Amino acid sequence: MPESKPLTKQPSSGNVFADLGLADAEEHLIKAGLVVKIDRIIRQRGLTQTAAAHAMGIDQPKVSAMLAGQFRGYSVERLMRFLVALGQDVEIVVKPKRQGDAQLRVA
Repeated sequence: MPESKPLTKQPSSGNVFADLGLADAEEHLIKAGLVVKIDRIIRQRGLTQTAAAHAMGIDQPKVSAMLAGQFRGYSVERLMRFLVALGQDVEIVVKPKRQGDAQLRVA
């Protein structure tokens, strides 16, 4: 049996995509946040994926894939348009940073 190396703990950066070393980690985090919002709205309204797909103008398998984490093919803008199609206001706020690095986030 080969000798295994001991695991070491490393603190998270707060962005799992950056921690995994993915390119465009901030964009992936924003997209993931938008998809979480889409999922919550669908669940809160008791919509089927078919009904949600109809509202968003896509087909049900695409909704299923998106909610399962396959959203790389969608732009941030398109995900925001899905939220609008689901009856949400989407507001982009630009303001001076408080401390540290400036950041993008979904609230």
